[in-house]
Amino acid sequence: MDWYLIVFETIDMRSFSNLWFWIALAVVWSTASHWVLGVPFDMVIRARRHGEQAAEDLEDMTRINVNRLLLIAEGAGLWIVALGSAVLSVLAVSGFVYGVELMQALFLLGFPMSMVGLMSVATAARIRRDALSGPDLWKRLTSHRFWTQVIGMLSIFVTALWGMFQNMSHSILGG
Repeated sequence: MDWYLIVFETIDMRSFSNLWFWIALAVVWSTASHWVLGVPFDMVIRARRHGEQAAEDLEDMTRINVNRLLLIAEGAGLWIVALGSAVLSVLAVSGFVYGVELMQALFLLGFPMSMVGLMSVATAARIRRDALSGPDLWKRLTSHRFWTQVIGMLSIFVTALWGMFQNMSHSILGG
């Protein structure tokens, strides 16, 4: 018997019925909602509670990450958007037109994350433009986290529905 056949029969290689895909989906969204513009959200909570040094640390870390993010966006933003759009287009067409389940899964993971990326650049630009600090900065970071979590919940919901549809289709059709 062929080694590849044994592996593919033992391990289900379809994305939506694979436990590792769902673990990766959960890790991606929990990480995205914890790291707000590259700043761990517990720093925002600590700044609210303790003020002083914790607030200063938060502002310094936010300033560093905002500058880093905007430097990347200004320098390579057009190329990143073009390449990201091309990759997402390839994933969408090969996944939903040609029916490649792995590409569907990657698109359902990548597209919402690209929305969070665009939202991050907009939030960083707003923080720099308005020179936010103190409670205004905490509020902006909390708002960004909230909308990241909304996108994540919608993404997980849509992915779960699509995954159930795919799994039911495969079990009914015997594919």
